[in-house]
Amino acid sequence: MHRWSQLFIPTLREAPADAEVASHKLLLRAGYVRQLGAGIYSYLFLGNRSVNKIVAIVRQEMDRIGQEFLLPALNPREIWEASGRWDVMGDNMFRLKDRKGAELCLAMTHEEIVTDIARKELRSYKQLPQIWYQIQTKFRDEPRPKSGLLRVRQFIMKDAYSFDIDEAGLDVSYNKHDAAYRKIFTRCGLKFVSVDADSGAMGGSASQEFMVYTEAGEDLIASSASGYAANLEKAISRPSVVEDLAPTGDGTPELVHTPGFRTIDEVSAFLQTQPQHQIKTMAFTAIMGADSKVGAERPVVVFLRGDHTVNEAKLLAVSGAAELRPMTPEEIETTFKAPAGYLGPIGVEAAPHPKKPGTLVILDAALADRKNLIAGANKAEYHLRNVTPGRDFKPTVTIDVRNVLEGEGCPIDGSPLRLGKAVEIGHIFKLGFRYTKSMGASVLNRDGKETTPIMGSYGIGIERILTAAIETSAAEMGGDAYALPAAIAPFEVVVTITNVGDAALLAAGEKVAAELDAAGFDVLLDDRDERAGVKFKDADLVGIPYRINIGRGVAEGKVEFVNRLTAANKDIALDQTVATIREALTA
Repeated sequence: MHRWSQLFIPTLREAPADAEVASHKLLLRAGYVRQLGAGIYSYLFLGNRSVNKIVAIVRQEMDRIGQEFLLPALNPREIWEASGRWDVMGDNMFRLKDRKGAELCLAMTHEEIVTDIARKELRSYKQLPQIWYQIQTKFRDEPRPKSGLLRVRQFIMKDAYSFDIDEAGLDVSYNKHDAAYRKIFTRCGLKFVSVDADSGAMGGSASQEFMVYTEAGEDLIASSASGYAANLEKAISRPSVVEDLAPTGDGTPELVHTPGFRTIDEVSAFLQTQPQHQIKTMAFTAIMGADSKVGAERPVVVFLRGDHTVNEAKLLAVSGAAELRPMTPEEIETTFKAPAGYLGPIGVEAAPHPKKPGTLVILDAALADRKNLIAGANKAEYHLRNVTPGRDFKPTVTIDVRNVLEGEGCPIDGSPLRLGKAVEIGHIFKLGFRYTKSMGASVLNRDGKETTPIMGSYGIGIERILTAAIETSAAEMGGDAYALPAAIAPFEVVVTITNVGDAALLAAGEKVAAELDAAGFDVLLDDRDERAGVKFKDADLVGIPYRINIGRGVAEGKVEFVNRLTAANKDIALDQTVATIREALTA
């Protein structure tokens, strides 16, 4: 049992002016955290208790499937160069030099380090599968730290790694983590969804994110009643059906003077058509990786429906680029032989194959069967009517590279897609052979031949579980109030003595708190010499889910039970507090 009078819980009546989202405001006001610098936070007593409870749940479930390690946060440059990620991570990685001039970094993740252990220690298929995990501080030089603990530069992660002899083994390891994650997030009291996701810089063949819907989130999730759910970076849909324009003239591309009209909306208004009848041209320069066979850079041109937008994650995957940037005016002139504003597909020489040198011309799949479209003419002040893909120009590849739109049909049954903001709390990846091959890890298979183990990588953001729980509860309660699930709250129950100057109330409060403590509950006794109203506000502010108010009813053998998770309260018998809390926790 802890006594509030002896604890450091610096609550605030108002949130600091720079606090943005609900969790940021409430974590500061409740005295869970204090900010040291941009994206750098100290966890005070209450915050540390909640974090430790989350860590304990994560550790319990991970111990069922893996072995806990503790790996160094300080890594030499050479280990990251071995995988090729020293340059790929760019400015997101904290880098430093030791007194001898050797370059090091603060690790964001540990694929390289576990692969180094594996290549030195694993010799035979008999040693596989292996699942190794750790719970450790990570570092990321976040360019725009914001939203409290949602976007920070130092954070706690549970990261796990699996090594298997083949893809069937990886499927088993991946599914073990999927099941463990669902148990973890359920035990933490979160309402979560799992979604298909882009693997990004991690690489690999497949990945899945675990998300919590909240307006504080920076990810967009597309989902439907069919059960389909995917991150916007990965989401696909059935685009709305559009009736093509009737051809004009002989139906071949027809030059139209469009003086001063450059944008999709301007051209639509001038020609009295809709954006859906136009081809939008997007021009990029792709910066390729060191192993590219098409050169250090290459032009990438994307043609989309006029009302669609390009999805950069999809485009990066299709192009194989490490990075994309908009073409400069000089590059546009070289590729299109035309000024920006009137760009179109006819006359652009496309590379014959995505892996062959030349301009990579991508036609978004939504335009594949369209005809009689309007496009730039690659001539100042002019556009073209009657442009039909496949007949009038041939792209290098036709593939989905666009963002889905709200209301479009989901790919499963066509039910309308909903777009909603969400926070990522966990991510699991099928990495494949990216790290084991590049770093030379191998084992002997059943036939005595060397083979490369296949890997998986699995992460959970510890603080994100806490912030997601607060955001969800605050949204349900109105923004300035919240209650944490009992499993991750700093205390399960607070016993509030409304007047410590009254000996009978003080004795009753001490007795109730001692009984709850003896029954195994996490109990906070509010024995401060403060007004009852102040105590009630503080108890609500720190997010404890259950409260026992010791007040005038004690004379009749009663106390008040407040369930903040259900916004219900009732009088109960003084000797029924243990049973009442136990019932609430198992409900």
